[in-house]
Amino acid sequence: MELRRMELEYQRLYLPPGTDRRTAQTVLTMHAEFGGWELERLRLFPDGSRRVVLRRRRRPGGLPGYLPT
Repeated sequence: MELRRMELEYQRLYLPPGTDRRTAQTVLTMHAEFGGWELERLRLFPDGSRRVVLRRRRRPGGLPGYLPT
């Protein structure tokens, strides 16, 4: 299991309160399409903010570590 975990990299995102569902979906879709990320976890807080953890297989070079949000 530890070897598998080392093959993955993680990216954390914060979506502020007031971000509607459609905008959050668009941001996550862009990360998936252009960055190769997949959703690990999403937490929606009572104030409307979201904390997101994305993951992808570690790749040498190639894609940027993150996309601007």
